[in-house]
Amino acid sequence: MRKRPVTQIFNPEEIVERILIKDILYKCTAGETVTVCGWVRTRRESKGFAFIVLNDGSSQETLQLVVPGDAPAFGELHRCNTGAAIRAKGILKESPGKGQKFEVEVSEIGVFGDSDPEKYPLQKKGHTLEFLREIGHLRPRTNTYGAVFRLRNILASAVHDFFQSRGFAWVHTPIITASDCEGAGELFSVTSLDLENPPKKEEGSVDFTQDYFGKRAYLTVSGQLEAEFFAMSLGKVYTFGPTFRAEDSNTSRHLSEFWMIEPEMAFADLMDDMRLAEEFFHYLCVAVLEKGESELSFLQNQYKRISLEDLKRLSETSFVHISYSDAIKELENEKKSFEFPVQWGLDLQSEHERYLTDKVFNGPVIVTDYPKDIKAFYMRLNPDEKTVAAMDVLVPKIGEIIGGSQREERLDILEMRMRQTGVPLDNLQWYLDLRRFGSAPHAGFGLGFERMVQYITGMPNIRDVIPCPRAPQTIGF
Repeated sequence: MRKRPVTQIFNPEEIVERILIKDILYKCTAGETVTVCGWVRTRRESKGFAFIVLNDGSSQETLQLVVPGDAPAFGELHRCNTGAAIRAKGILKESPGKGQKFEVEVSEIGVFGDSDPEKYPLQKKGHTLEFLREIGHLRPRTNTYGAVFRLRNILASAVHDFFQSRGFAWVHTPIITASDCEGAGELFSVTSLDLENPPKKEEGSVDFTQDYFGKRAYLTVSGQLEAEFFAMSLGKVYTFGPTFRAEDSNTSRHLSEFWMIEPEMAFADLMDDMRLAEEFFHYLCVAVLEKGESELSFLQNQYKRISLEDLKRLSETSFVHISYSDAIKELENEKKSFEFPVQWGLDLQSEHERYLTDKVFNGPVIVTDYPKDIKAFYMRLNPDEKTVAAMDVLVPKIGEIIGGSQREERLDILEMRMRQTGVPLDNLQWYLDLRRFGSAPHAGFGLGFERMVQYITGMPNIRDVIPCPRAPQTIGF
């Protein structure tokens, strides 16, 4: 029987000694002996030398390994194909080439995992984003997706830093819920019933009393309602977790599973809400500029959708405040015809929002006091009884990115609004209890995290800023 080739396995203690490429480039000095681990991007041989370009995911930059022809490592080059995982040890030297600070003159190479160069799908050529979505398990190794997901990490960390530094408590609201947040989106059902033969009531409908929870259950569309009762106990809270929409939307801006950030504050009104949203947006822009400049520069050059200058300006620009009614007047004054009609009482469309940010005010805008009939029942009714204390944050090029409101804290008015909008009171008695026992003014907003990552990175499709996108007919990985 023919023996299989043995892949060399290294002592784990040897792996611990490795230095990340980002640390080599910015913390090490020439002359040091270093050990690096990573994946081979390219390999070429020339005049008694071999050159390997290595990336370990820690940085946008790669590291060039130079293997002299007389080095013991030269004998392992046949296994250092594109995609192979290797360990290399050598002397750090200043690089004579342009565009790179250091290179490593390698004395030892070991291969953790081989890669067949004929089958490895990531070759040294351009790949479309559509193709890369088909190999989602490998796409983070590319320059584009490495940059995107490192920036996503920076933004996620900044979310927690922002709220924690301001005294907010992170609360984990449920993913499985009996509440649909009343109109926030189409729902995915959660059931343990036999779908081919579910139990039925006498009139023929499904008997959910026999289901796992004894009633209908769903994947959550929002953690807001639960966050409200924590805010009415802890004062200031925020959620940051997955939410779900079962909408049949195959667009570049919609996902069926995405992450939401939802702060809630007790003893706060709409002005407090707007102030927090503006500070939050500025903070995220500053954080990503400070920690992700090389990734941002790469994506700027690659896709030319948002620049470092744009982000710096956004991080410093105060948001314009305008009422919905005044925004409608601005849009009505525009002579160009919009695809969607402009009329008081109708919701603003993306084209209207972009016109306000890009043409009228040339910067971020907060639109407030929307008609009550186009907003949710829980938003506080204004004294005019026609509008609610709601706000949408609009940013250039995309429009709405944050939506929020002051919540209705008055029991009688909340019950009236629920009846007017057809929301069953019986389903939300616990929500009404917050108004019966120690009610207080409170406010909050929601930000779709992927929408923010898409905006910051300039990626044309939201499916390219989440590791495993979920959308209609899309459930891979």
